[in-house]
Amino acid sequence: MKYGLVGSFTALTGKGNELTSILSEAANLMKKAQGCHLYIVGQQSNNKDIIHVQEVWDSKKDHDDSLGIDGVRELIGKAMPLIDGKPDGTEIDIIGGHGIED
Repeated sequence: MKYGLVGSFTALTGKGNELTSILSEAANLMKKAQGCHLYIVGQQSNNKDIIHVQEVWDSKKDHDDSLGIDGVRELIGKAMPLIDGKPDGTEIDIIGGHGIED
């Protein structure tokens, strides 16, 4: 079973595009992360200051190890001041679906 993480962030008013840009940079770094199958960044259609990130990994360990990739901590440091309140994240067990190999 694969590990999933669904996160939501509310950016400071008017900072949604800037936060999305930083998270998109993180998505590019995840291309070389071991065990990363999916890292999607999106904005809510009716409120661009609400951002969602969906991730699928082989394991939680692979996800946790990705935090050590060069540049990731720097991006986290750039993103945190743009976030209003605490990010909301939910860990999920990936059962299957289109695009996810068994």
